[in-house]
Amino acid sequence: SRSHIPGIIWRRCWRRRSSTLGDQQAPVRILFICSQNKWRSPTAEAVFAQVDGVAALSAGTNHDAETPLSADLVEWADMVVCMERVHQRKLQRDFAGALKGKQVTVLGIKDDYRFMDAELVERIKAKFPRWFERRA
Repeated sequence: SRSHIPGIIWRRCWRRRSSTLGDQQAPVRILFICSQNKWRSPTAEAVFAQVDGVAALSAGTNHDAETPLSADLVEWADMVVCMERVHQRKLQRDFAGALKGKQVTVLGIKDDYRFMDAELVERIKAKFPRWFERRA
């Protein structure tokens, strides 16, 4: 299991977004997905709201999620980040057409946390060392 998101994914997404805007670089658009969109994916969205160069949204795969996953959200994203493999499978099953050319990544974070739980925040940051490097 990967402990972080490879840098090449970020470079690919950033190049694709920035190449169409010339000198003005658009943010990388990341969609975070969990089941209910109550704790994990909204936490990731909130954590990334503080990162320059990133626009983040979140959704849930369950029909009764706070923000249910939709084709529009998938199409909006440059990159889709799932908390667990089950979310990736649902995403690929239900939105295959909207996923064309999208990078999909699984973090492997189980549903063991509440919104903005300190350990959850640290686990999310650890998966993205490029933006959340520890500074001495």
